[in-house]
Amino acid sequence: MSEDHAGAPLLRTPLYDLHVSLGAKMVPFAGYEMPVQYPAGIVKEHAHTRSQAGLFDVSHMGQVFVHGPDAAAALETLVPVDIVDLPMGMQRYAVFTNERGGVMDDLMVANFGDRLFVVVNAACKAQDIAHMQQHLAGRCKVEVLEDRALLALQGPAASAVLARLAPETASMVFMHIMTVNLAGAACFVSRSGYTGEDGYEISVPATSADALARELLSQPEVAPIGLGARDSLRLEAGLCLYGHDLDANTSPVESSLLWALSKPRRADGARPGGYPGAEVILGHIANGVSRKRVGLRPNARVPVREGAELVDATGRRVGVVTSGGFGPTLAAPVAMGYVESAFAKPGTGLSAMVRGKPVPVEVAKTPFVPQRYYRG
Repeated sequence: MSEDHAGAPLLRTPLYDLHVSLGAKMVPFAGYEMPVQYPAGIVKEHAHTRSQAGLFDVSHMGQVFVHGPDAAAALETLVPVDIVDLPMGMQRYAVFTNERGGVMDDLMVANFGDRLFVVVNAACKAQDIAHMQQHLAGRCKVEVLEDRALLALQGPAASAVLARLAPETASMVFMHIMTVNLAGAACFVSRSGYTGEDGYEISVPATSADALARELLSQPEVAPIGLGARDSLRLEAGLCLYGHDLDANTSPVESSLLWALSKPRRADGARPGGYPGAEVILGHIANGVSRKRVGLRPNARVPVREGAELVDATGRRVGVVTSGGFGPTLAAPVAMGYVESAFAKPGTGLSAMVRGKPVPVEVAKTPFVPQRYYRG
């Protein structure tokens, strides 16, 4: 967990006191004091989320409303994603791109009808908000929601738990979003998450966050989960972490996010291009790329960490690991990284250099653990 902003005083989420009372180990992350784990430990927290339901504090993320009749078309000038035809009550994964076709951040965009609701990563939120304010000014209003917290309830029991508090959430499907009354407050609830499990993300007024978190934790299936397990869960699910698997020098095509580049925005679509770096990205779609993000399964008990070089049978460097660790569900190490496209086929054998020694790894399909999103 290396997203701390050196030198600046650390911020605290509305749930800081609750984390401390639960025995959390607090660490710097994206400028905040955040819980990396609780007394149960990362492996047990991970397993609990996969088997029951885990509650995560993700209040460090940025939450924004984009207002105005032109909001969808305006936001499309910043992302290679279909926002204009995003149905009301649904959300979509998107990326901000730069003029080089690189990824500035990944984000979620939801359509509330009269406004868009945007959630951006904590480490990028100041940059992202400035980017939206600069480029959308004059077309729509960008409203930063400073007074809201964000919780994630994840795992196979999440639906049953939330339905006790708000029965209407049970009928939601993956990527559906609605306003729901929880703990006496109007919350924006989406059926989505960052673990590969079924679950919800809940935007709640900061003043109601502690009460809602305690109510959820009072349910027998729910346990508090820290950033450590959040990272191992998302890695098993094959989900990217910005600043590691995605960055400003790597296009969404190189990042194996072609599925997220909406067809209406492609070269033969209804609204091709029109966003930063479109020529680069459309060229990558048409002509292919020299490197790609892939899953990696080390064929040893040794975890292969971020930064490890990947080499071919001759010892030539052909890539690098961008995320790696132990996958508790698999009881084995897992990793992701970038390799030259010639080595991107699943089953390809490579070696990762760990402390100067080669560890055999195999290119593998992601997700490593089947995703269990509820699609109805």
